[in-house]
Amino acid sequence: MSNPRKDFDVKQILRIRWRWFGHPTSPPSPGNQPSGDLFSSSSRGSSRGTGDSLSGGDQPSLGGCSNSNAGASSSNGNSSSNINNNRKFGDSGPNSGHSAAAAVSASACPRSMSQQECRSSPPAPWVPAHSRSSESMEPLLQQQQQQQKQQQQQSTRIKDAPAPGDEENNNNVESDSSSCRTSNSTATLSSCASMEPCVSDEHFQAHSHAEHTFRRMEVYLRTRKLCDVVLLVGDRRIPAHRLVLSSVSDYFAAMFTSDVREAKQEEIKMEGVDPDALWVLVQYAYTGCLELREDTIESLLSAACLLQLSAVVQACCSYLMKQLHPSNCLGIRSFADAQGCLDLYKVAHNYTMEHFMEVMRHQEFLLLPSCEVEKLLASDDMNVPEEETVVTALLSWVRHDASSRQSQLPALLAHIRLPLLKPQFLADMEANPLLRDSVECQRLVMEAMKYHLLPERRPLLQSPRTRPRKATVGALFAVGGMDATKGATSIEQYCLRRDTWRQVAVMSGRRLQFGVAVLDNRLYVVGGRDGLKTLNTVECYNPRSKSWSVMPPMSTHRHGVGVAVLEGPMYAVGGHDGWSYLSTVERWDPQARQWSFVASMATPRSTVGVAVLNSKLYAVGGRDGSSCLKSVECFDPHTNKWSSCAPMSKRRGGVGVATWNGFLYAIGGHDAPASSLASQLSDCVERYDPKTDMWTAVAPMSLSRDAVGVCLLGDRLYAVGGYDGQVYLNTVEAYDPQTNEWTQVAPLCLGRAGACVVAVKL
Repeated sequence: MSNPRKDFDVKQILRIRWRWFGHPTSPPSPGNQPSGDLFSSSSRGSSRGTGDSLSGGDQPSLGGCSNSNAGASSSNGNSSSNINNNRKFGDSGPNSGHSAAAAVSASACPRSMSQQECRSSPPAPWVPAHSRSSESMEPLLQQQQQQQKQQQQQSTRIKDAPAPGDEENNNNVESDSSSCRTSNSTATLSSCASMEPCVSDEHFQAHSHAEHTFRRMEVYLRTRKLCDVVLLVGDRRIPAHRLVLSSVSDYFAAMFTSDVREAKQEEIKMEGVDPDALWVLVQYAYTGCLELREDTIESLLSAACLLQLSAVVQACCSYLMKQLHPSNCLGIRSFADAQGCLDLYKVAHNYTMEHFMEVMRHQEFLLLPSCEVEKLLASDDMNVPEEETVVTALLSWVRHDASSRQSQLPALLAHIRLPLLKPQFLADMEANPLLRDSVECQRLVMEAMKYHLLPERRPLLQSPRTRPRKATVGALFAVGGMDATKGATSIEQYCLRRDTWRQVAVMSGRRLQFGVAVLDNRLYVVGGRDGLKTLNTVECYNPRSKSWSVMPPMSTHRHGVGVAVLEGPMYAVGGHDGWSYLSTVERWDPQARQWSFVASMATPRSTVGVAVLNSKLYAVGGRDGSSCLKSVECFDPHTNKWSSCAPMSKRRGGVGVATWNGFLYAIGGHDAPASSLASQLSDCVERYDPKTDMWTAVAPMSLSRDAVGVCLLGDRLYAVGGYDGQVYLNTVEAYDPQTNEWTQVAPLCLGRAGACVVAVKL
């Protein structure tokens, strides 16, 4: 007897299925339809009421998987029988009520599944073993029983439902299928997704695996189990495992993995290594731990260098760096050089240079070989206040063993900068018994005396001995200037030995276009403008005490003023008083502590460059109100007169000037004609020779600079900051007159133009 609800049920179930998975509804053609019922009435009622398996009879499931228990579930119409069969089908606990979703999910999966996979329900959520007590499982069992009761009630309602043709039944079926679709769609999709990979997503990582493994290997080492090599060093026999040693040491890795004789030997003799240090490093290979002690650090570092244990070498070097002291830095420096530890050598060498004043008083210095002393004396980085300190150190070293060291004195004395010594100190050296009997020593002393007696010949007497050490030249100070905030108040200091700038002080207020000079190692800040008015005030800064003091003001307010010190007094030259360009000059007498006027210049000059050469004061370039100037004047304080000099080849306002070895240098600046506001910046450098009264062009700077600060530090000229037409520069260049080359040095902390730059002996 045919089932009158067959057509409806097939279409309805297919429609539900395709709706769930987003496929277009297309019922099977009559030719391809199976001969038997796809779903029996009992299975239909069970599936709609409980959500259990939808497959029935002897027909295959929707996914094409055979089910041996299908006949049992469809043999009668008893709902309890269906429930029992369904429990057997999904006998996995409280989630068995979702087996229908699992069956539909299996049919939707694109791959074929085994019979066992089709019968299996989705796994229940995992619960930790320690949580699976009877109390924790009770709520799950209650939930399962409640679901079973609901399934039985639904099955009963479906059995008693009206006939298939009844409209109310159709509505119930529709609502029932809708409910099924709504409640089971999520479970179906998640079930299909969880069944698709069929592999575990769990990954296990033992966090202490390496620690426990090496701990076990350490036990094997101490009990001498599984050891496959013995290291022979002195009278010690050190057992070990090749795998462990080669895993830690590149030395042993190369030995045990290469085709060498030691790769197969059970006993290997080690040369040039301390037995105790080797045993400590073997233990380190198993434990990763070391004890660094002052009495064993050298042997440990030596052995670690041999075995190429880079981590141990680094640890030992760091330990020795912390132990550096003036009494041991030379020994550590020599040891680092012998072991090839470049970082440790560099740190120890820098420490020695930094603390040479203390190092020269300790025994290590007096015991140095002559070759090491020579390296120290030749260094420019030695931190000494003056060259006389180096001479004292050398003579102390010679006296420590005069009989054998006096013959080496001439070669070592050649590295002393004798021409830079004070004349009185040179005179005392000539009478020293250690130098008196040496012809070569006397020649070096005479060379230095000529340098002092014939200053006009100094350009011809230049040599490595006339180049001062970096620490003896003092420091550069860059004061104020124009910056992005329209007026810098900070003062920066440059250390030549470290090649670094750092801020050291702040002015009491903003000043622009002022002048700075050095008297008694103090900075005098003169005139300028504060943005509203032109100033005549003077301030004094002491770099040692880092304190400011107020000095008596000038008679005239001046900005764009040039300032320099000539034979004691300080001069303030030209400038602008806020109304007109000035040609007047004032002189500050440090003894009387007052300002007075001297002879005026022939030409008014503002933003003028001022420098001292051969006991004369030079005023270079500047502006006179109508144009930038290329004329030059010089002042003789003994006659109180200004005289004209040869003009420069270029007009320069905001020019930087400095002198070196009898020459005057004019650097940078701008040329802005009165008819045009466009300023032509200059990168060219000119040198003035007062003997010939001529200007000569030398190597230009790397870029154009207006309002550049220029100063001599040691034997080089420094061009600091300036304005390139767009930004305020923080770059600094150094000019070597002997090589006629410019080189970049450390930049300023702050870009600034019009900064006053001076050198101070600290």
